[in-house]
Order: sequence, then structure tokens, then C-alpha cells
Amino acid sequence: MTTAEILSLAKSAKKDVKSLTNEEKNHAISVMADKLLSNAEYILSENQKDINDAKGKISDVMIDRLSLSKDRITAMANGMRDVMRLPDPNGRVLDTVKRPNGLIIEKTAVPMGVIGIIYESRPNVTSDAAVLCFKSSNVCVLRGGKEAYRTSKAIVNALREGLESCGINKNAIQLIGDTTRDSANEMMTAKGKIDLLIPRGGKGLISACVKNATVPCIETGTGICHIYVEKTADIDMALSILDNAKTSRPSVCNACEVAVVDEEIAEVFLPRLYERLTENRETPVKFVVDEKAAKIIDGIPAGEDGFDTEFLDYVLAVKIVENTNEAVEHILAHSTGHSEAIVTNDSQKAEYFINNTDSAAVYVNASTRFTDGGEFGLGCEMGISTQKTHARGPMGLSELMTYHYVIKGNGQVR
Repeated sequence: MTTAEILSLAKSAKKDVKSLTNEEKNHAISVMADKLLSNAEYILSENQKDINDAKGKISDVMIDRLSLSKDRITAMANGMRDVMRLPDPNGRVLDTVKRPNGLIIEKTAVPMGVIGIIYESRPNVTSDAAVLCFKSSNVCVLRGGKEAYRTSKAIVNALREGLESCGINKNAIQLIGDTTRDSANEMMTAKGKIDLLIPRGGKGLISACVKNATVPCIETGTGICHIYVEKTADIDMALSILDNAKTSRPSVCNACEVAVVDEEIAEVFLPRLYERLTENRETPVKFVVDEKAAKIIDGIPAGEDGFDTEFLDYVLAVKIVENTNEAVEHILAHSTGHSEAIVTNDSQKAEYFINNTDSAAVYVNASTRFTDGGEFGLGCEMGISTQKTHARGPMGLSELMTYHYVIKGNGQVR
């Protein structure tokens, strides 16, 4: 089936999905989660084919992003059930105004319609995106990367099987078969068929969508995330936070890419950080260092792009600064607006950091790895928006809605 035909079927399903009750949607989500689990063996076999084809073509870290296991599929199903339990956003009255002339004006949430999602090699995005769109009464059109196509198709087939068994139009969840740039470009310009486009992936994909899309597009973030270790920080806490933020899953967008360290503690802190992240590690972290840090620990000179790279790997850039002002200035110059953190025992420095950095999520004494829909209580997320209009940060159900005004009168004329 061509991309154009898939988009037409998606558009025709909008009315069917919008009219579903919360009970009908919740029942269908429960069935879809069951189908995901009952098809786990087949999904895993298709996933293994994708992994075999990808080996040698993408990094080991990216292979990890692509890989599924029974536990990961169970987590995907549980994530769907978490979304099922959330309140239905469709039809929620956001605000009510009663005018002097007796008109009652209700600002009411309604679905976007058809949401297109272009993403790369993370299979869990398939189920996350599908359930978020369905629960919010939207139709989704998924276009995954070629590395994960078999896996994505197996997941989508299980979800569509669940919809069909509930008597619901299976075209509410669509997967584009064409994984070339042609299909991505067609989605970007599908005015009248796609109501919102969300790219999830690397800088190149997101830039292409923002630059070329003629449909409304959300800029989701490349994550050049910073952690600033201020001079009053608890050293052990800072080490633990940086270890978690860099190594727990380095291939994700909320992983720390840059450690910014106050020079007053650098000579004590950096050797301990270097030891923590390199010794007795299956995969030691490589350091990219500025001139000051290079005098304290071994590393690759930062160079022109050292602080403007989303490594998505076991690589950490280190910048030494004189004070909090310089730390914030460095972050403002190099951040992608995703997540920043300060580790400090100085409440005034924490407030300055919060008020003067300009990212979707700002942390005090915690890892940036919490920037995630599940961790924020949203069930799961469609992506992390780094723009400021409509949606910012983890995109849950509310961010997949727009609104209209319902005006109730009793014969008023103007």
C-alpha cells in the first residue's frame, strides 16, 4: 500500500476514533496490551532478524536501542495499561466563562486528528505512540526506521488485531511500509491529511522535518544535556548523579553529554569522576575535555564541536567554569533546550540556575534521566518537545490535544 493510500485511510478513520467513549478506548487498550504479550515470541523473532541485519552497520549502543526482550515487551504492555488508567482528555472542559449577556463559553479539549510520527530504531516508540494517540482519540500514522521495520510491523499487527477484535476501525493505527526518505517527505507535506507531525530521532531527522514540513510540526529534542557541579555540591551525590545520567542508558536523549564543573573543586572532583567512570567498567567512558580539564584528567581535546555534539554513547564532555554565571552562559550557548541539572548545597545558586537556564526540564540535585513521560506520571510520552509553543518537555495525552470553544446561549444576537 502506498503512503498516500495509508494517509487517506487514516483520515477516514478520524471520525470513528473521535466518537469512541472512554470505556470503549480503555477496553481496546487492554486487549491490545494482551495481544502484544500473546504475540511476544513472533515479535522477538522479527526483532532478531532486524538485529542480525543491523550488526556491523550501527553501533552497539544503537543495537541496544533496537533490541527487545520478553521483559521489554512486558514493560511496553504495562506502559499501555498505565496510559489506559489516565483520565480521558477528549471533551475535557479547560475553562468556562459566563458573559454578562448570558452566553456560556467553554474552552474544550478535542483531538488533533491524524498524528504522524517519524522515528528511528526504538521499537517501544511504536506501542507508546499508538496508545497515546488512541487514548487521546487521535489516529496515528507511524513511520519507523528501516533498522526496526520488521519489529515495528509485528507490533503494529498485534495492536491492529486487538482493535479489530473489539470492533474498532483498525485504520486508527497505521504503519508506513516505505522506509525511504520519500515517505518521510510525503508525510512532511501531507497537508489536509496529517494534522500534526512529530519527529523522534537524531538531529538530521528533526532538522529536516522542521525545515521542510508544510504541516504543523513539533521539534523534539536532540539532548545535549548538562550537569553543573557547583562548588558547594556534595561530591558523592554529584558522582552518583553523573554516573547515572551518563551510563545508565547513554543512547537516550535525556542522558548527560556535558559535565560543567566549578574550578574551585575541579582538582578534587574530576579525578574521582574519571576513576568512577573508567575503572572496572565493561565499557569505560571516554572524556572530551577543555584546556583546563586536560591538565587534570586524560581526554580528547574538545575542539570546535566538542560541546555541541549529542554523543549518544559512552562519551562525556567536561567544561571547567569559574562560577555559576559562567556555567549558565556556557549552557545557554550550547544547550538544545532539553534538560539541565545543577548539583549544589547553595539554594541561591539553585534558584539562579533554575531562573536563568532555558530548557524544558531543569533539575536540582537529581539526574537528567528522569525527563521521561513515565517518570513524570504521564504513562509514557510521544517525545520530548524542546520548543516553546503548544508543547514543551515530555508530551503526554494533553499535548496531543487542541481545543475549540463551545458557546451556549438562549437566543442571544449581537
